[in-house]
Amino acid sequence: MREKCYVTLIVLALTAGKLLAGGFQINEHGAKAMAMGGAYTAIANDPSAIYWNAAGMTQLRGTNFLLGTALISPKSTFRGVTPDVDINYMKSNVFFPSHLFITHSFSESFSAGVGLTTPFGLGTEWEDGWVGRYLAVKTQLHTFWVPVTLAYNILDNLSVSGGFVYSFADVLITRKNSQSPFEGDAFVELEGNDYSAFGYTFGLMFKPIKEVSIGATFRSEIEYTFEGTAKTTGAQQLLEIKALPNGDVTAKLTTPMNIVGGIAVQVVPQLLLSADFQWVGWSSYDTLGVNFKDPDYEDSASPRLYEDSFIIRFGGQYNISDKLAVLGGVYYDKKPVKNERISPTLPETDRIGISFGADAKLTESFGITGSYLYIRGNEITVANSKEIYTPGDSPFNGTYNTTGHLLSFSFYYNLP
Repeated sequence: MREKCYVTLIVLALTAGKLLAGGFQINEHGAKAMAMGGAYTAIANDPSAIYWNAAGMTQLRGTNFLLGTALISPKSTFRGVTPDVDINYMKSNVFFPSHLFITHSFSESFSAGVGLTTPFGLGTEWEDGWVGRYLAVKTQLHTFWVPVTLAYNILDNLSVSGGFVYSFADVLITRKNSQSPFEGDAFVELEGNDYSAFGYTFGLMFKPIKEVSIGATFRSEIEYTFEGTAKTTGAQQLLEIKALPNGDVTAKLTTPMNIVGGIAVQVVPQLLLSADFQWVGWSSYDTLGVNFKDPDYEDSASPRLYEDSFIIRFGGQYNISDKLAVLGGVYYDKKPVKNERISPTLPETDRIGISFGADAKLTESFGITGSYLYIRGNEITVANSKEIYTPGDSPFNGTYNTTGHLLSFSFYYNLP
Protein backbone atom coordinates (compact mmCIF):
# COMPACT_ATOMS: atom_id res chain seq x y z
CA MET A 1 0.00 0.00 0.00
CA ARG A 2 2.86 2.37 0.88
CA GLU A 3 4.50 1.68 -2.53
CA LYS A 4 1.32 2.55 -4.44
CA CYS A 5 0.82 5.75 -2.46
CA TYR A 6 4.41 6.77 -3.16
CA VAL A 7 4.06 6.03 -6.88
CA THR A 8 0.91 8.13 -7.09
CA LEU A 9 2.71 11.03 -5.46
CA ILE A 10 5.59 10.79 -7.93
CA VAL A 11 3.13 10.99 -10.80
CA LEU A 12 1.42 14.00 -9.27
CA ALA A 13 4.71 15.79 -8.82
CA LEU A 14 6.00 14.99 -12.28
CA THR A 15 3.17 17.01 -13.73
CA ALA A 16 3.25 20.03 -11.46
CA GLY A 17 4.58 23.39 -12.38
CA LYS A 18 2.78 26.43 -13.57
CA LEU A 19 0.80 28.40 -10.99
CA LEU A 20 -0.32 31.23 -13.19
CA ALA A 21 -2.11 29.63 -16.13
CA GLY A 22 -4.49 26.74 -16.56
CA GLY A 23 -2.54 23.56 -15.98
CA PHE A 24 1.20 24.24 -16.10
CA GLN A 25 1.31 26.26 -19.32
CA ILE A 26 3.35 29.46 -19.65
CA ASN A 27 2.05 32.12 -22.04
CA GLU A 28 4.80 34.71 -21.66
CA HIS A 29 6.68 34.68 -24.99
CA GLY A 30 7.44 38.32 -25.66
CA ALA A 31 6.70 41.50 -23.72
CA LYS A 32 4.41 42.98 -26.38
CA ALA A 33 2.14 39.94 -26.53
CA MET A 34 2.04 39.76 -22.72
CA ALA A 35 1.10 43.46 -22.48
CA MET A 36 -1.82 42.81 -24.84
CA GLY A 37 -3.19 39.95 -22.74
CA GLY A 38 -1.86 37.38 -25.21
CA ALA A 39 -4.41 38.47 -27.83
CA TYR A 40 -1.70 38.37 -30.47
CA THR A 41 -2.57 35.62 -32.95
CA ALA A 42 -3.96 38.03 -35.57
CA ILE A 43 -1.19 40.60 -35.02
CA ALA A 44 2.09 38.63 -34.74
CA ASN A 45 4.17 41.45 -36.20
CA ASP A 46 7.43 40.92 -34.31
CA PRO A 47 9.75 37.86 -34.17
CA SER A 48 7.69 36.27 -31.36
CA ALA A 49 5.32 35.38 -34.21
CA ILE A 50 7.37 32.17 -34.32
CA TYR A 51 5.43 31.09 -31.24
CA TRP A 52 2.14 33.00 -31.53
CA ASN A 53 1.47 32.63 -35.26
CA ALA A 54 4.41 32.03 -37.57
CA ALA A 55 2.36 33.08 -40.61
CA GLY A 56 2.89 36.62 -39.33
CA MET A 57 6.60 36.39 -40.13
CA THR A 58 5.85 37.45 -43.72
CA GLN A 59 5.10 40.95 -42.38
CA LEU A 60 8.76 41.36 -41.39
CA ARG A 61 11.57 42.37 -43.70
CA GLY A 62 15.27 41.61 -43.37
CA THR A 63 16.67 39.77 -40.35
CA ASN A 64 14.92 40.38 -37.04
CA PHE A 65 15.96 39.51 -33.49
CA LEU A 66 13.87 39.49 -30.31
CA LEU A 67 15.51 38.71 -26.97
CA GLY A 68 13.91 39.00 -23.57
CA THR A 69 12.79 37.50 -20.29
CA ALA A 70 9.89 37.50 -17.88
CA LEU A 71 10.10 37.81 -14.11
CA ILE A 72 7.34 35.73 -12.52
CA SER A 73 6.53 35.90 -8.81
CA PRO A 74 3.65 33.58 -7.83
CA LYS A 75 2.00 33.59 -4.41
CA SER A 76 -0.24 30.87 -3.00
CA THR A 77 -1.73 29.99 0.39
CA PHE A 78 -3.55 26.96 1.75
CA ARG A 79 -5.96 27.11 4.69
CA GLY A 80 -6.67 23.76 6.33
CA VAL A 81 -6.63 20.73 6.39
CA THR A 82 -10.37 21.05 7.09
CA PRO A 83 -11.63 21.47 9.80
CA ASP A 84 -8.40 23.30 10.75
CA VAL A 85 -8.09 26.90 9.58
CA ASP A 86 -4.32 27.34 9.86
CA ILE A 87 -2.80 29.26 6.91
CA ASN A 88 0.22 27.80 5.11
CA TYR A 89 2.20 30.04 2.76
CA MET A 90 4.00 28.85 -0.33
CA LYS A 91 7.64 29.98 -0.30
CA SER A 92 8.44 33.12 -2.29
CA ASN A 93 10.14 32.25 -5.56
CA VAL A 94 10.99 34.21 -8.68
CA PHE A 95 11.23 32.50 -12.07
CA PHE A 96 12.80 33.85 -15.25
CA PRO A 97 11.46 32.09 -18.37
CA SER A 98 13.30 33.70 -21.29
CA HIS A 99 12.83 33.88 -25.04
CA LEU A 100 14.90 34.33 -28.18
CA PHE A 101 13.43 34.54 -31.68
CA ILE A 102 15.15 35.18 -35.02
CA THR A 103 13.40 35.61 -38.37
CA HIS A 104 14.71 36.21 -41.89
CA SER A 105 12.81 37.15 -45.05
CA PHE A 106 14.25 35.56 -48.19
CA SER A 107 11.74 37.44 -50.33
CA GLU A 108 8.50 39.39 -49.92
CA SER A 109 6.67 36.07 -49.87
CA PHE A 110 8.95 33.65 -48.01
CA SER A 111 10.32 33.84 -44.45
CA ALA A 112 11.90 31.49 -41.94
CA GLY A 113 12.43 31.62 -38.21
CA VAL A 114 13.99 29.81 -35.26
CA GLY A 115 13.51 30.36 -31.54
CA LEU A 116 14.03 29.23 -27.98
CA THR A 117 11.30 29.59 -25.36
CA THR A 118 9.65 27.90 -22.36
CA PRO A 119 6.00 26.93 -22.95
CA PHE A 120 5.44 24.81 -19.82
CA GLY A 121 7.01 24.83 -16.37
CA LEU A 122 7.80 26.74 -13.19
CA GLY A 123 7.10 25.18 -9.82
CA THR A 124 5.88 25.21 -6.24
CA GLU A 125 7.76 25.12 -2.95
CA TRP A 126 6.28 24.88 0.55
CA GLU A 127 7.95 24.87 3.98
CA ASP A 128 9.55 21.55 4.93
CA GLY A 129 7.24 21.05 7.90
CA TRP A 130 3.97 22.32 6.41
CA VAL A 131 0.75 20.36 6.80
CA GLY A 132 0.89 18.98 3.24
CA ARG A 133 4.53 17.89 3.33
CA TYR A 134 3.57 14.28 2.55
CA LEU A 135 2.01 15.46 -0.72
CA ALA A 136 4.51 18.09 -1.85
CA VAL A 137 7.45 20.17 -0.66
CA LYS A 138 9.28 21.32 -3.78
CA THR A 139 8.36 20.67 -7.40
CA GLN A 140 10.05 22.12 -10.47
CA LEU A 141 9.38 21.39 -14.12
CA HIS A 142 11.12 23.09 -17.05
CA THR A 143 10.35 22.47 -20.71
CA PHE A 144 12.20 24.18 -23.53
CA TRP A 145 11.08 24.57 -27.15
CA VAL A 146 13.29 25.13 -30.18
CA PRO A 147 10.77 25.85 -32.99
CA VAL A 148 11.93 26.01 -36.62
CA THR A 149 9.27 27.52 -38.89
CA LEU A 150 8.63 28.56 -42.50
CA ALA A 151 6.01 31.04 -43.73
CA TYR A 152 4.78 31.79 -47.24
CA ASN A 153 2.38 34.31 -48.79
CA ILE A 154 -0.03 32.30 -50.93
CA LEU A 155 -1.84 35.53 -51.86
CA ASP A 156 -1.12 39.17 -51.11
CA ASN A 157 -3.52 38.97 -48.17
CA LEU A 158 -3.09 35.32 -47.13
CA SER A 159 -0.05 33.67 -45.56
CA VAL A 160 0.47 30.22 -44.07
CA SER A 161 3.19 28.64 -41.95
CA GLY A 162 4.41 25.29 -40.75
CA GLY A 163 7.23 24.06 -38.60
CA PHE A 164 8.57 21.47 -36.23
CA VAL A 165 9.57 21.77 -32.58
CA TYR A 166 12.49 20.12 -30.84
CA SER A 167 11.97 20.07 -27.08
CA PHE A 168 13.76 18.98 -23.93
CA ALA A 169 12.71 19.03 -20.30
CA ASP A 170 13.76 18.31 -16.72
CA VAL A 171 11.94 17.76 -13.44
CA LEU A 172 12.84 17.87 -9.74
CA ILE A 173 10.53 16.71 -6.95
CA THR A 174 11.02 16.61 -3.19
CA ARG A 175 8.56 15.68 -0.45
CA LYS A 176 8.39 14.07 2.98
CA ASN A 177 7.19 10.55 3.72
CA SER A 178 5.85 9.30 7.05
CA GLN A 179 7.89 6.42 8.53
CA SER A 180 4.98 5.16 10.61
CA PRO A 181 5.17 2.96 12.65
CA PHE A 182 8.71 4.36 13.07
CA GLU A 183 9.36 7.90 14.27
CA GLY A 184 10.23 10.84 12.05
CA ASP A 185 9.89 11.57 8.34
CA ALA A 186 11.80 10.29 5.35
CA PHE A 187 12.93 12.73 2.64
CA VAL A 188 12.13 11.74 -0.94
CA GLU A 189 13.78 13.30 -4.02
CA LEU A 190 13.32 12.51 -7.68
CA GLU A 191 15.14 14.00 -10.66
CA GLY A 192 14.53 13.21 -14.32
CA ASN A 193 14.93 14.55 -17.84
CA ASP A 194 14.08 13.99 -21.48
CA TYR A 195 16.27 15.37 -24.27
CA SER A 196 14.43 14.03 -27.31
CA ALA A 197 10.82 15.21 -27.65
CA PHE A 198 9.25 16.61 -30.82
CA GLY A 199 6.12 18.45 -31.98
CA TYR A 200 4.86 20.62 -34.83
CA THR A 201 2.97 23.86 -35.51
CA PHE A 202 0.82 25.42 -38.25
CA GLY A 203 -0.37 28.99 -38.71
CA LEU A 204 -2.56 31.15 -40.95
CA MET A 205 -3.06 34.89 -41.35
CA PHE A 206 -5.73 36.42 -43.58
CA LYS A 207 -6.46 40.12 -44.18
CA PRO A 208 -9.84 40.44 -45.94
CA ILE A 209 -9.50 44.23 -45.84
CA LYS A 210 -6.67 46.52 -44.84
CA GLU A 211 -8.11 47.26 -41.39
CA VAL A 212 -8.91 43.67 -40.39
CA SER A 213 -6.63 40.69 -39.76
CA ILE A 214 -7.69 37.13 -38.90
CA GLY A 215 -5.20 34.65 -37.49
CA ALA A 216 -5.17 31.01 -36.45
CA THR A 217 -2.50 28.70 -35.09
CA PHE A 218 -2.13 25.07 -34.08
CA ARG A 219 0.47 23.70 -31.65
CA SER A 220 0.65 19.93 -31.28
CA GLU A 221 0.90 17.75 -28.23
CA ILE A 222 4.42 16.78 -27.17
CA GLU A 223 5.10 13.58 -25.26
CA TYR A 224 8.02 13.47 -22.82
CA THR A 225 9.48 10.30 -21.31
CA PHE A 226 11.37 11.29 -18.19
CA GLU A 227 14.21 9.06 -17.09
CA GLY A 228 15.54 9.63 -13.62
CA THR A 229 16.29 8.39 -10.15
CA ALA A 230 14.23 8.24 -6.98
CA LYS A 231 16.25 8.67 -3.79
CA THR A 232 14.97 8.32 -0.24
CA THR A 233 17.00 9.33 2.82
CA GLY A 234 16.32 9.11 6.56
CA ALA A 235 14.30 5.92 6.22
CA GLN A 236 16.74 3.08 6.69
CA GLN A 237 14.21 0.70 8.26
CA LEU A 238 11.73 1.11 5.39
CA LEU A 239 14.41 0.98 2.70
CA GLU A 240 15.68 -2.35 4.03
CA ILE A 241 12.26 -3.91 3.49
CA LYS A 242 11.76 -1.95 0.22
CA ALA A 243 8.72 -0.11 1.54
CA LEU A 244 10.11 2.99 -0.18
CA PRO A 245 11.88 2.85 -3.54
CA ASN A 246 15.46 3.86 -4.21
CA GLY A 247 16.38 3.50 -7.86
CA ASP A 248 15.73 4.32 -11.49
CA VAL A 249 12.26 5.20 -12.80
CA THR A 250 10.62 6.44 -15.99
CA ALA A 251 7.41 8.46 -16.35
CA LYS A 252 5.54 9.99 -19.28
CA LEU A 253 3.99 13.44 -19.59
CA THR A 254 2.03 14.73 -22.60
CA THR A 255 1.67 18.51 -22.89
CA PRO A 256 -1.63 19.62 -24.45
CA MET A 257 -2.53 20.60 -27.98
CA ASN A 258 -3.41 24.28 -28.48
CA ILE A 259 -5.73 25.70 -31.15
CA VAL A 260 -6.05 29.48 -31.23
CA GLY A 261 -8.12 31.84 -33.35
CA GLY A 262 -7.98 35.62 -33.28
CA ILE A 263 -9.04 38.85 -34.93
CA ALA A 264 -7.46 42.31 -34.94
CA VAL A 265 -9.13 45.53 -36.09
CA GLN A 266 -7.46 48.87 -36.82
CA VAL A 267 -10.28 51.00 -35.43
CA VAL A 268 -8.57 54.29 -36.23
CA PRO A 269 -4.97 54.94 -37.36
CA GLN A 270 -3.80 55.21 -33.74
CA LEU A 271 -5.85 52.39 -32.19
CA LEU A 272 -5.60 48.61 -32.76
CA LEU A 273 -7.89 46.18 -30.90
CA SER A 274 -7.58 42.39 -30.83
CA ALA A 275 -9.27 39.30 -29.40
CA ASP A 276 -8.25 35.64 -29.17
CA PHE A 277 -9.94 32.39 -28.22
CA GLN A 278 -7.47 29.70 -27.12
CA TRP A 279 -8.61 26.08 -26.80
CA VAL A 280 -6.28 23.89 -24.72
CA GLY A 281 -6.55 20.11 -25.03
CA TRP A 282 -5.88 19.25 -21.41
CA SER A 283 -7.75 15.95 -21.78
CA SER A 284 -4.41 14.54 -23.00
CA TYR A 285 -3.41 14.75 -19.33
CA ASP A 286 -5.65 11.85 -18.32
CA THR A 287 -3.54 9.13 -16.73
CA LEU A 288 0.17 9.02 -16.07
CA GLY A 289 2.27 6.01 -15.19
CA VAL A 290 5.52 5.39 -13.37
CA ASN A 291 7.68 2.43 -14.32
CA PHE A 292 10.34 1.08 -12.01
CA LYS A 293 13.42 -0.60 -13.41
CA ASP A 294 13.69 -2.62 -10.21
CA PRO A 295 11.21 -5.52 -10.63
CA ASP A 296 10.62 -5.59 -6.87
CA TYR A 297 8.48 -2.48 -7.27
CA GLU A 298 5.11 -2.57 -9.00
CA ASP A 299 4.53 -0.17 -11.92
CA SER A 300 1.55 2.06 -11.35
CA ALA A 301 -0.63 4.74 -12.92
CA SER A 302 -2.45 7.71 -11.46
CA PRO A 303 -5.67 9.22 -12.90
CA ARG A 304 -5.49 12.99 -13.35
CA LEU A 305 -8.69 13.37 -15.40
CA TYR A 306 -8.02 16.86 -16.72
CA GLU A 307 -10.59 18.28 -19.14
CA ASP A 308 -10.22 20.45 -22.23
CA SER A 309 -10.28 24.13 -21.31
CA PHE A 310 -10.05 27.60 -22.85
CA ILE A 311 -8.68 31.12 -22.47
CA ILE A 312 -10.44 34.27 -23.74
CA ARG A 313 -8.13 37.23 -24.45
CA PHE A 314 -8.54 40.91 -25.36
CA GLY A 315 -5.82 43.42 -26.17
CA GLY A 316 -5.23 46.93 -27.44
CA GLN A 317 -2.46 49.15 -28.78
CA TYR A 318 -2.56 52.94 -28.97
CA ASN A 319 0.15 54.74 -30.92
CA ILE A 320 1.09 57.99 -29.22
CA SER A 321 3.63 58.63 -31.99
CA ASP A 322 5.60 56.71 -34.61
CA LYS A 323 8.13 55.90 -31.87
CA LEU A 324 5.95 55.13 -28.84
CA ALA A 325 2.87 52.98 -28.22
CA VAL A 326 0.99 52.03 -25.06
CA LEU A 327 -0.47 48.54 -24.70
CA GLY A 328 -3.10 46.87 -22.56
CA GLY A 329 -4.96 43.59 -22.20
CA VAL A 330 -7.15 41.31 -20.13
CA TYR A 331 -7.90 37.58 -20.20
CA TYR A 332 -9.94 34.87 -18.50
CA ASP A 333 -8.35 31.44 -18.00
CA LYS A 334 -10.68 28.52 -17.19
CA LYS A 335 -9.21 25.85 -14.91
CA PRO A 336 -9.01 22.40 -16.55
CA VAL A 337 -9.65 20.15 -13.54
CA LYS A 338 -12.47 19.52 -11.09
CA ASN A 339 -12.07 20.65 -7.49
CA GLU A 340 -11.61 17.16 -6.07
CA ARG A 341 -8.48 16.66 -8.21
CA ILE A 342 -6.73 19.86 -7.09
CA SER A 343 -3.39 19.24 -5.40
CA PRO A 344 -0.88 21.48 -3.55
CA THR A 345 1.63 20.56 -6.25
CA LEU A 346 -0.53 22.62 -8.63
CA PRO A 347 -3.33 24.71 -7.03
CA GLU A 348 -5.63 25.13 -10.00
CA THR A 349 -8.31 27.82 -10.15
CA ASP A 350 -10.04 30.09 -12.67
CA ARG A 351 -7.88 33.16 -13.26
CA ILE A 352 -8.17 36.70 -14.56
CA GLY A 353 -5.12 38.52 -15.91
CA ILE A 354 -4.81 42.29 -16.37
CA SER A 355 -1.79 43.71 -18.21
CA PHE A 356 -0.32 46.91 -19.60
CA GLY A 357 2.96 48.03 -21.16
CA ALA A 358 4.78 50.30 -23.57
CA ASP A 359 6.69 49.78 -26.82
CA ALA A 360 9.46 52.29 -27.61
CA LYS A 361 11.36 52.38 -30.89
CA LEU A 362 14.64 53.98 -29.90
CA THR A 363 16.25 54.02 -33.35
CA GLU A 364 15.23 52.91 -36.84
CA SER A 365 16.57 49.43 -36.04
CA PHE A 366 16.37 49.02 -32.27
CA GLY A 367 13.57 49.10 -29.71
CA ILE A 368 12.39 47.84 -26.32
CA THR A 369 9.04 46.68 -24.97
CA GLY A 370 8.18 46.42 -21.29
CA SER A 371 5.04 45.02 -19.70
CA TYR A 372 3.41 44.13 -16.38
CA LEU A 373 0.77 41.46 -15.73
CA TYR A 374 -1.25 40.90 -12.56
CA ILE A 375 -3.03 37.57 -12.17
CA ARG A 376 -5.73 36.87 -9.64
CA GLY A 377 -7.07 33.38 -9.07
CA ASN A 378 -10.53 32.82 -7.66
CA GLU A 379 -10.48 31.53 -4.09
CA ILE A 380 -11.31 27.86 -4.25
CA THR A 381 -12.35 25.46 -1.49
CA VAL A 382 -11.82 21.72 -1.92
CA ALA A 383 -14.40 19.77 0.09
CA ASN A 384 -14.15 16.28 -1.43
CA SER A 385 -10.48 15.88 -2.29
CA LYS A 386 -9.24 12.73 -3.99
CA GLU A 387 -5.78 13.45 -2.52
CA ILE A 388 -5.09 11.32 0.57
CA TYR A 389 -3.19 13.09 3.31
CA THR A 390 -0.98 10.66 5.23
CA PRO A 391 -0.85 9.82 8.06
CA GLY A 392 -4.51 9.22 8.80
CA ASP A 393 -5.71 8.47 5.24
CA SER A 394 -7.92 11.57 5.39
CA PRO A 395 -8.75 13.77 2.34
CA PHE A 396 -6.65 16.90 1.81
CA ASN A 397 -9.52 19.38 1.98
CA GLY A 398 -9.02 23.11 2.38
CA THR A 399 -8.99 26.53 0.72
CA TYR A 400 -6.45 27.85 -1.83
CA ASN A 401 -5.71 31.45 -2.84
CA THR A 402 -3.35 32.31 -5.70
CA THR A 403 -2.01 35.56 -7.15
CA GLY A 404 0.92 36.48 -9.35
CA HIS A 405 2.98 39.46 -10.49
CA LEU A 406 4.86 39.35 -13.80
CA LEU A 407 7.28 41.73 -15.48
CA SER A 408 8.62 41.22 -18.98
CA PHE A 409 11.14 43.00 -21.20
CA SER A 410 11.95 42.30 -24.84
CA PHE A 411 14.63 43.93 -26.97
CA TYR A 412 14.24 43.84 -30.74
CA TYR A 413 16.68 44.62 -33.54
CA ASN A 414 16.34 44.66 -37.32
CA LEU A 415 18.99 44.17 -39.99
CA PRO A 416 17.58 45.33 -43.36
